[in-house]
Amino acid sequence: MAGEPQQLNLFWHVLKWVFEFFVLVVMRWKLDISGVTHVPRDRGALLVFNHHSQLDGPMVALPVVRRRGRPLRFLGKKEHWEGRLRPLLEMSKSVPVDRSSREARAGALDAVVEALESGDLLAMAPEGTISESFDLMPFRTGAVRAAQAAGVPIVPVIGWGTHRVVPKGQPMRSTRRIPVVVRFMEPFEVAPDADPVAATAELEDRMRAELDKVIAAYPAPTPGDDWWLPRRLGGSAIDHDQFLAQHEARLAAWDARDARRRARKSHQQARKDAFDEPRGGRVRRWVASMRRRAA
Repeated sequence: MAGEPQQLNLFWHVLKWVFEFFVLVVMRWKLDISGVTHVPRDRGALLVFNHHSQLDGPMVALPVVRRRGRPLRFLGKKEHWEGRLRPLLEMSKSVPVDRSSREARAGALDAVVEALESGDLLAMAPEGTISESFDLMPFRTGAVRAAQAAGVPIVPVIGWGTHRVVPKGQPMRSTRRIPVVVRFMEPFEVAPDADPVAATAELEDRMRAELDKVIAAYPAPTPGDDWWLPRRLGGSAIDHDQFLAQHEARLAAWDARDARRRARKSHQQARKDAFDEPRGGRVRRWVASMRRRAA
């Protein structure tokens, strides 16, 4: 059952001040933020962003907290709750998702719908992971299905620039005074009878077109420093198709592990059920099995 929407509290004000100090004083980024008025002030909405950096979440949350006066919850992988980020995630009422289990992913989707129905703002990355090629990865349908079930709009958000500072799998770079762009796009409404697959494809196309516009307007890299630009645009980032193949291999490994886990659980349940049978039933099954072996 939906509850009351989250409100700004001391935690959010302190977090906003700390991140503003980091962005504006320490890093001195040149922020280009627009469209934040598309985020509703008085109802639930699902913000979906392109995931290209470890700082995507804070850069989406900062304008929402500063200019709309609302907290922003996140959907994130369960592993974050097992590390140093756990206190922040718990205080922000974020939603963990276990990506190695289909049942767990479905449970996380239910929690997202509940949060949206209560009037909260919640953000998630429909790509499911950080894109190391810096191009959009294929979207999963979870965001569209959650917004559809809760009856709330989707606010697409395009970010660009923070991947030059905190790229995945690499140490943090002391890149200061760089342009950082955050574009809040017009709300994307999902009709109750819409096909989630088709709606997800349309959402992905809109965000890809906006991302291309942002990159085209972004200052070009200097010679020898184009590692952060997608290869299709002349940069030296990892080839997009190669990265997708690596990601698909990881997903296949997760699915295989999930299948083994479910098979092991089913076997354990069968053994428990057999042990819980009346003694006569176990004896009859043992006799029947011995007869089959003798035959």
